[in-house]
Amino acid sequence: MTGAGPLPPRRPRLVLMGVAGSGKTTIGRELGGALDVGFVDADDLHPPANIVKMAAGIPLDEADRAPWLQAVADVLADADVGVVVACSALRRSHRDTLRRAAPVEFVFLDVVLAVAVARAASRPDHFMGPSMIPSQFDVLEPPDAAEIDVVSIDAGRPAAEVLVSILEVVSQR
Repeated sequence: MTGAGPLPPRRPRLVLMGVAGSGKTTIGRELGGALDVGFVDADDLHPPANIVKMAAGIPLDEADRAPWLQAVADVLADADVGVVVACSALRRSHRDTLRRAAPVEFVFLDVVLAVAVARAASRPDHFMGPSMIPSQFDVLEPPDAAEIDVVSIDAGRPAAEVLVSILEVVSQR
């Protein structure tokens, strides 16, 4: 092709996944800016009943998660110029729902319980309080080697270091 010019920069659809307190929102905002794509916090897509339930300290069940995951999938499907989404996607079935929407890559922000609880405690205005964090670990199905579209990152480090690690991985794909 003559005169086609350089290819545009790659604009990925990335899902930062992990338990509450893993840094999804903090890192996602920065990552979206670094990649020049939008950022969506899946917490903002929860139906009001889910937020009320979590604020009351009641974990969501799969019926609660279904419409929320569909809303996240719709965001990914509509993101033809790329997007970074912060979404727990705790179970493989959740990630599969998102995979069916569009080609997507996942970054698993891996933290230990104590780190997640401490971070959740530092944000008292969030509906997901520290007492809810153990229930997230109970539901979590960490990605396995068969999930080739997932990279795991140690997110117990400072956010700036985690961001650099993610950018290095994204630039190699």
